[in-house]
Amino acid sequence: MAKETGRKVIASNKKARHDYTILKTYEAGIVLAGTEVKSLRAGRVSLVDAFAQERDREILLYGLHIAEYGFGSWTNHAPRRTRKLLLHRVEIDRILEKLRDGGGTTLVPLSMYFDNGWAKVELGLARGKKEYDKRQALAERDANREIARHLGRHLKGIR
Repeated sequence: MAKETGRKVIASNKKARHDYTILKTYEAGIVLAGTEVKSLRAGRVSLVDAFAQERDREILLYGLHIAEYGFGSWTNHAPRRTRKLLLHRVEIDRILEKLRDGGGTTLVPLSMYFDNGWAKVELGLARGKKEYDKRQALAERDANREIARHLGRHLKGIR
């Protein structure tokens, strides 16, 4: 079988982009079992309740749901087990420094994808949005959509 090339998005966490202001993003590898990789290739993953935290100077991913592989036997994995993220030590130290600064920052997974055959997670260093910030973002998005619609009609000569 030919080796995969390019980037194939498996899942994205749209709710995280709505609920948080993303300050910085990081790409991390993830330690997986064999049946987890097969479930990922089938697209059976959910990032909805997932979050990352530090334990023993490592960053672990909690709450990530990877469905059990249908053809797995006794070797199948637990769907919500804790998974280790693979980052360089320097990156881990920088992330932990920013998390410990205070300011209400947290680490949330934004998307999961295969990059040249390797499973990766895009993590976002994020700060929670207030309710009025969310409404303002929605209003801004709607206004931009309306402007684009009018501009498109104007360019086509339609009133």
